[in-house]
Amino acid sequence: QVQLVESGGGLVQPGGSLRLSCVASGSAISIFAMNWYRQAPGNKRESVAVISSDGSINYADSVKGRFTISRDNAKNTVYLQMNNLKPEDTAVYYCNARRYRPWGDRDDYWGQGTQVTVSS
Repeated sequence: QVQLVESGGGLVQPGGSLRLSCVASGSAISIFAMNWYRQAPGNKRESVAVISSDGSINYADSVKGRFTISRDNAKNTVYLQMNNLKPEDTAVYYCNARRYRPWGDRDDYWGQGTQVTVSS
């Protein structure tokens, strides 16, 4: 139903900034909660930010105050602005679209990820 493509990753020095983009096709993102996850080698995939259909936003404690998630429904795109990047932010960042269904089921769609490397 939904295809997601991330872009904007790269190599940046500590304290630098990057903006990730996630372009969706196949469905309007307005009906989904949109998430950014990340996964470093050897680690579990973790949620870093979510913006719900009603506009509510939550961040992981590790990125709060540094990252900003936003959506542009007209462009069917979600963004993650990352400022004051730290080496521990190094990971593959994934875009996720999620919609809950009756009886505990849910729709879950994932992009293929974009690499972010923070190193001096």
